[in-house]
Amino acid sequence: MSRRPRVAAAARHWVASRLALVAGRLSRLTRRGSGSSITGRVLLLLSPGSLARLSRDRDVVLVSGTNGKSTTARLLAEAWRVQGPVTTNGDGANLAAGVASALLTSSHRRVVLEVDELALPEVIARTSPALVVLLNLARDQLDRVGEVSHHLRLWSAALRSSNVERLVVNADDPLLVAAATATPVPVSWVGAGLTWRKDAQLCQRCGGLIDFRDDGWSCAHCGLSRPPLELRLDEGTLWVEDAEHVDLDLSLPGRASRANAAMALAAARELGVEPALAAPRLARVSDVAGRFSRIRVDGRDVRLLLAKNPAGVEAVLDIVAPEPGPVVLAINAEAPDGRDPSWLWDAPFERLRRRPVVATGRRGSDLSVRLHYAGVEHLTASSVKQALHLLPTGSCDVIANYSAFSMARESLRAGVQM
Repeated sequence: MSRRPRVAAAARHWVASRLALVAGRLSRLTRRGSGSSITGRVLLLLSPGSLARLSRDRDVVLVSGTNGKSTTARLLAEAWRVQGPVTTNGDGANLAAGVASALLTSSHRRVVLEVDELALPEVIARTSPALVVLLNLARDQLDRVGEVSHHLRLWSAALRSSNVERLVVNADDPLLVAAATATPVPVSWVGAGLTWRKDAQLCQRCGGLIDFRDDGWSCAHCGLSRPPLELRLDEGTLWVEDAEHVDLDLSLPGRASRANAAMALAAARELGVEPALAAPRLARVSDVAGRFSRIRVDGRDVRLLLAKNPAGVEAVLDIVAPEPGPVVLAINAEAPDGRDPSWLWDAPFERLRRRPVVATGRRGSDLSVRLHYAGVEHLTASSVKQALHLLPTGSCDVIANYSAFSMARESLRAGVQM
């Protein structure tokens, strides 16, 4: 590019940046949101090349997957801070606009960004990341994301055509292995586990059946199998090349959190931070953008849990209070959630049969029908706050998808009905 176009591009970026920051401030002042998304949208609208410009000369790490992005990115940022300050999009704005906003509003060299599955190809192309962390792929909002196989093709094409320097991949997900082994990018393979296997039963190379075993998996037809591992999660212990190990003493609950921690430590290792040094720092993280947080409401101890798809529901049901602990389920179908709530029929709600349950949310009627066919006796309510008053006093878990989670959190904190 000659000098004149470069100067014009720099001037356009400067003007766009100023206007984007003003838009973000106005959004916060008028209480329309955190300002992250509008900041990024204005910036990219006025200066489409800003993502590439803002990521230049920075060590950018992208974290993506159907579930666990926010937690893994948060844990990785905490681990990487051993080496200095880290920029991250901890507010969950993980589309291209949110990524642009995070890069614009902080200038640290080290950058960890969670990226929406659909946005990953675009963000990879624009940021030329030093490292990409791939957690899992599973069915999500069908109307927004589409079928898993289609989504996998987009990822595979993005990785083949990009200049990603390195990958950290969950080797227990056959979908990810099929995509990563088709690229020339060096891969660090992590045995983080895969509890939700319903979307990974067919080999993406040949269509054969995947045989899952305790020690790995393989396709009997074409031979695709779990690659040799560099790191392996065994309950609460992370083994590094089977020669050394670190214990994961986390504040976050559940096996899914341990898997996310394993992926975060594997990524930190690629960035020059040894797992033994980084692991103790992960215990400092007790909630992620409000997830797993507890709120005291009308004498009740309420824990907020996010679940937005069948695999996510399965994961949070592993950490809810033991029976007969009560559960509130809140489901919306707004833009962030996907308009199609048909995923409810794949979620294992049958596991709630022997406890008090209340269904609520803007799609509470769809949820109620699903619970009926799951054999779950339940009540319905117009809001999370009303739902709590239908349950016994004491502790309660509230499981909600994206927008329902945000509404419940704001409502319960403010002490007003949703």
